[in-house]
Amino acid sequence: MSARRSLDDLRAADPGLWDSVQAELAALPDGDALRRYVAALGARRAGSDAGRQALRQEMAVAVIRAQGVAAASGVSSGRVRFGLVNGFVAQRLLFRRGLERKPVSMLWFRLLWPLLWQRRRLLPLVQPKGIYCFYSRPLVRALAELIGNAPCLEIAAGDGTLTRFLAARGVAVGATDDHSWSHAVTFGADVERRDAVDALRIHAPRVVICSWPPAGNTFERQVFRTRSVELYVMIGSRHEWAAGNWDAYREQSAFTWVQDEALSRLVLPPELEAAVYVFRRRSDG
Repeated sequence: MSARRSLDDLRAADPGLWDSVQAELAALPDGDALRRYVAALGARRAGSDAGRQALRQEMAVAVIRAQGVAAASGVSSGRVRFGLVNGFVAQRLLFRRGLERKPVSMLWFRLLWPLLWQRRRLLPLVQPKGIYCFYSRPLVRALAELIGNAPCLEIAAGDGTLTRFLAARGVAVGATDDHSWSHAVTFGADVERRDAVDALRIHAPRVVICSWPPAGNTFERQVFRTRSVELYVMIGSRHEWAAGNWDAYREQSAFTWVQDEALSRLVLPPELEAAVYVFRRRSDG
């Protein structure tokens, strides 16, 4: 994946298509319609018009992302920035060094997070680097207990943060990613360069975990088709348009699934409105 183009660059690439995308987005009545729109964009990228459809999808995602930044940060123009005090506290609370995340202490988070008056600006600042949430210590512990001794594979793992946290708690887990975000994410040697479909076929894991799979992605369908998989855990959003392939979730019949409220509360920060979905293979699946 190449570096993201700005809204101005995308508009200049095809002004007519830009106007069309703007009109389509403006006509969507609700979040469910937005989810279907994003899924349809990914599904119709084929044939002689594939390049134009890819540009249409890039435009739509860029506009949705810009609107989300404005809503999340309260900044509608210019750069999103952290002040000195807010930046210092957030750094100590959430990161080891630089943008290397650490398992977050819930005690310190509950004490310090409400004191950050610029807290809504955090996610818009770090999402361009492939950071979509923060994992609390209780979340990592609970996921490790849920996975147990079963071989586990994290797909679309990004920089492999969650895999490293789970491995530190004794989970037999490996991380895979297609490295398509190499322009923004620093991939460690422990993140195998492999797309999710191939990774599932080669590793045949019993447990699969994925954090913030792209909305309308195609690879999650393969999770449900992989016979070795007994448990799938997806960390994402309460909003269907924001992450995951909801058509695949509803169409599959081999797994029961629930939104685990206890686990969802342990994904940080709460303003993210994150959710953890747990899929278990049926005994007759």
